[in-house]
Amino acid sequence: MAHGSLKQQNRNIPAHCILSIWSLIVIFPLYVMVINSFKDRLSIYQNPFGLPADWNFSNYSTILKDGNFLGYFKNSFIAVVLSLIILLIVGSLAAYALANWRGKISRALYFFCIAGMMLPIKIASIKILEIVRTFGLLNTVWSLIPIYVAMGVPIAIFILTEFIRQIPHELIEAGIIDGASRLGVFIRIIVPLLRPAVATVAIYNLVPFWNDLWFPLIFISDDQAKTVLLGVTRLFGQYQTDWSKVLAVLTLSAIPVIALYLSMSKQFIQGLTAGAVKG
Repeated sequence: MAHGSLKQQNRNIPAHCILSIWSLIVIFPLYVMVINSFKDRLSIYQNPFGLPADWNFSNYSTILKDGNFLGYFKNSFIAVVLSLIILLIVGSLAAYALANWRGKISRALYFFCIAGMMLPIKIASIKILEIVRTFGLLNTVWSLIPIYVAMGVPIAIFILTEFIRQIPHELIEAGIIDGASRLGVFIRIIVPLLRPAVATVAIYNLVPFWNDLWFPLIFISDDQAKTVLLGVTRLFGQYQTDWSKVLAVLTLSAIPVIALYLSMSKQFIQGLTAGAVKG
């Protein structure tokens, strides 16, 4: 038994080595970003990878007081949170319908929806800009919400549909026999079971939504409606850039994404594994 356990551990050594190297590759840029956000501009060029000799917190205080960071953060928060809420509602309802509707039309609609994962929405930026202008949404945070929902619907339907198909159909039949409607079955039975898949969809879409610069750059020029990453562009000068303040803004903007992932990492892994395997 001990020999077999030792042999299994030896087999896991290459995997652990690869994961360790990959973790260092991922963590190193975060480390450089955080430590350089506590340096002055000259110290970054003198010692970009070492710890700061004097921890400088003025970058953060300047951004919070004079840089309108809280306003940019509020705009990003509103756009991302509302987009995720609408996306999860629309995606889960569509996935519930497609998972229980068997037939050629259902399969055609399903493949039509997930085909959106292969088509980048940015190729239609000019037409989207015309639509946003027609509805009078330019220079508002509200212009980003329908775009983000459209970006996230394909992957949401893909993950949630496959997850719902793995739920025993007997549970749905038992709910219907007890007198529950289709919507009642969805709310009382399906939704509680969807938490891992919902966490997967939320985290998977949170990162591109929060880090999006393309559509805010196209739709928003009013400083009061800018998002965090678009606001960072104010710190880039024509001849010089204050990288210490830029990195301070990026560090603060990364906190919500990291915090959400750490709090939901277990459900994220469970949902991604279950939703990616067809049952």
